[in-house]
Amino acid sequence: MDKFVSYENFAPFRCMSLFYDEIYSSGLDRTARFPVDRYSRIAKKISEENENGLIELKKPRLAKREEILLAHDADYADRFLSQQLGESEIRRIGLRPWKPEIVERTMRLVGGAIEGLDLLHAGAPIAGNMAGGTHHAFRGAGAGYCIFNDLAIVAQLALRRGQAQSILILDLDVHQGDGTAEIFQNEDRVFTLSVHGQDNFPFRKKKSDLDIGLPRGTGDEEFLSAVDQALDSLENLSFDLLFFQAGVDALEKDALGLLNLSREGMRTRNDLVFAWRRQRAVPMLLFMGGGYSDPIDHTVDAFTDLFWGAAKEYQLASRKQG
Repeated sequence: MDKFVSYENFAPFRCMSLFYDEIYSSGLDRTARFPVDRYSRIAKKISEENENGLIELKKPRLAKREEILLAHDADYADRFLSQQLGESEIRRIGLRPWKPEIVERTMRLVGGAIEGLDLLHAGAPIAGNMAGGTHHAFRGAGAGYCIFNDLAIVAQLALRRGQAQSILILDLDVHQGDGTAEIFQNEDRVFTLSVHGQDNFPFRKKKSDLDIGLPRGTGDEEFLSAVDQALDSLENLSFDLLFFQAGVDALEKDALGLLNLSREGMRTRNDLVFAWRRQRAVPMLLFMGGGYSDPIDHTVDAFTDLFWGAAKEYQLASRKQG
């Protein structure tokens, strides 16, 4: 099996790669009910603060149709790619009004995740995509701002290539990863774990391998305890690959989240995941997930914290190699 190179014995990459393209923002209409500017603002903030060069922003390639079909029905995929989805399907996804550029945006979003996987296979301990985590997309339909499920596509690709036999999808977005759970409901090689708001969208939850639903108004202490519980439950399981769906919509200031995490609580959540990853030395791919604070500054700050925390974790792994 062509598994991942052990980065313990691999010459370290200089810095963490984070995939980004301006189309992540410009590919959406500015009147859409969605924080279109969050991607460009995060990229700008990282670039301004990146004096030590700990993060390298890279332009993602376009995903290929055959890669999309690893997790999606051909009829649905082809109708999206040819811009022939029905109005009810578009309404279920949101992001309206659609621009023609949404097709390229979606394919680059998935392409960034695939290229992150390629870097892990080459020996990088961590890579990330400054978009994605589109966990509400099902095989034959999109939903909740999600068109294609990049988590599922990349997991299927790793399995198809023989690069991994066991994958953990750790979803700490405030919304349950229902599309991901349903796609992998009969796949024992992919463990789906979701810690989410039980009163939040989607209102009809699917069954993950482990679901922890939290009540409206949950704060730092209760949320972090749930994350600890979730990670502890994995003690006797081993994984070749970790996908961290790291949405920050559990923040108190989030317009859609219904939970009450502080910025510091969100940083601690990230640190818990990073420490778990470090202990097991498992390669980690970051997916951005949701964040809809009002004002959007809180979301931008929390995602910037996430990526800087991951970059520092990357440096720890690199020093360990040395």
